[in-house]
Amino acid sequence: MAQNRKPELPQEFYNPLEITTPDPLLPQLIRPLSTSEKLRLRAALDKLNQQATASFAAGNTEKAFAIWSRELRLRRFLGITEEIPALGRVGEIAWQENRRLELNAITRRLQEIGQQIQVLPPDKKKKEERQQSQVFIAPNLEVLNSLGIAFQQVREPKSAIAVYEKILAIHRQQKDAVAVETTLRTIAELHLSWFNYPPAAAAYEQLLQNATQRGDRLEVINYLQQLNYIYEQARQYQQALTVQKRLGATYQEQQQNDLLPALQLDIGANYEAIGQLKQAFTTYQQAYTTAWKLQQYAQASDALRQMIRLYRSQQQIDAALQTSQILLESDRLAANFYGMMNTYDQIGQIHLARGNYDRALTAFQQGLELAQKLKYQQDYFTQQIQQINRQRTN
Repeated sequence: MAQNRKPELPQEFYNPLEITTPDPLLPQLIRPLSTSEKLRLRAALDKLNQQATASFAAGNTEKAFAIWSRELRLRRFLGITEEIPALGRVGEIAWQENRRLELNAITRRLQEIGQQIQVLPPDKKKKEERQQSQVFIAPNLEVLNSLGIAFQQVREPKSAIAVYEKILAIHRQQKDAVAVETTLRTIAELHLSWFNYPPAAAAYEQLLQNATQRGDRLEVINYLQQLNYIYEQARQYQQALTVQKRLGATYQEQQQNDLLPALQLDIGANYEAIGQLKQAFTTYQQAYTTAWKLQQYAQASDALRQMIRLYRSQQQIDAALQTSQILLESDRLAANFYGMMNTYDQIGQIHLARGNYDRALTAFQQGLELAQKLKYQQDYFTQQIQQINRQRTN
């Protein structure tokens, strides 16, 4: 009678960490390893890691990962406190080398470990149970931190964040404010590094609240800047404006006025994004005024350009021309000759559209002088001048 044979799995199901062939380095014992046996095994596994590292450096990637897989299989017998860092170490190399087989096996093993770890909550009813739970929480924190790092190394942000959420809960139970801050920041940075803006914003909002409550002004600014970046990247302009206004007030309180012009430019852009053009224009004016006082002429020029653009969009051409003259002076002070050249071009185009050929010609000639010095767009200005001369003679 034929025996039923188990079908062979495709290669993608092969797990190099689950090979059960007896290994010469591991005694076939039913009992746990003794201290001396663990020491010998640890030393042997460290040598395997050195061999794998040497093979990898020599370009023998297949041999290196075969050795590393053997090391990881055996590390399991030393306990998860030693296994997890090893998994993370090799997993990061597997990710960098696009070794999907090893990376999947390592990630799966880390997830198995994560499911096995139980964080015992403190029982408020019985003092003895609460004390007992604290005994278990301390080693769990060490393991959980190691596991969180390993998940980051294999680029599993969701799993890493889930681990840090557990760590955060423990720190909150222990009322460890410093550890809560550190863990929250790790969670926020992880979300942000993977462009998960809403949860990143939620974490930074909590960090901002905590920093505000303890009066940490430097961290308040730091978290406001992070939130400003997040909300702008997520195109949540109203939320960005709320943060930016508070950030501007904080800069003024801290006498960091040099940071105001750039911030005011961002505020103006966000007002534009939500269709509030009047507020946008007013904010650009503030940015120009502040930057000019601070002699930040490049920032002043940027604000003037935004004002000119809005003037032109509202058909306020005379105001656009007047502001363009101020822009020329600002660019001159900033030594932005390329900007001056473009401004002369813009002035020339405005006059040309209005039929003011003499003024247009003057502007294009001034633009040509700068273009010749910069050795850039000389043909363009020459063509503009020739076109005007033809129109005047016709």
